[in-house]
Amino acid sequence: MRINTSYITSIFTIGLLIFSGSCGDKLHKYTQFTIDYSSSFVVPSNSGLSLPLDFYTPETETNSEQEFAVNNTRKDLLEKVNVKSIKLKITSPDGQTFGFLNDVYIYLKADGLDEVLVAQRENIPSDVGSTLDLNVMDQDLQEYIKKDKFTLRAKTITDKVTNRDVAIQINTQFFVDAKVLGQ
Repeated sequence: MRINTSYITSIFTIGLLIFSGSCGDKLHKYTQFTIDYSSSFVVPSNSGLSLPLDFYTPETETNSEQEFAVNNTRKDLLEKVNVKSIKLKITSPDGQTFGFLNDVYIYLKADGLDEVLVAQRENIPSDVGSTLDLNVMDQDLQEYIKKDKFTLRAKTITDKVTNRDVAIQINTQFFVDAKVLGQ
């Protein structure tokens, strides 16, 4: 009985490609993860109407090296980092809603890098509640996450006067995609 080795080699090669492709996809899922950050700012009472006001958050430490290590990767293996979501939440006063805002823009800044718009929400309805999901920009932010610290700037435009300071928490979730096994 004669065995056609080229036929067996072809079948083996096709099987290997299919197997490695599906395994590669599964491995790739292990190098995708999210990193959550939280910061806050305060909109002072009696802020002017329809005037853009800027609020800076304290510097946020990225702890990126630790986050990458926990997820079995390194910063030199990153393929893409983008904002998955930014949610604003009023932490005080109780009962306050975002109805006093017309527009809000969130910018990201890190040492040595230009400030970049990462999320926004315009024409905020007056009947909105005390949490607000922002529309995120699709852009690669890996250089910002590789830094030790970053700052967020919130630019707000109000359409109603508030008689009390409004404390707002910014919850940011970054999606990280790294290379599979250094590939």
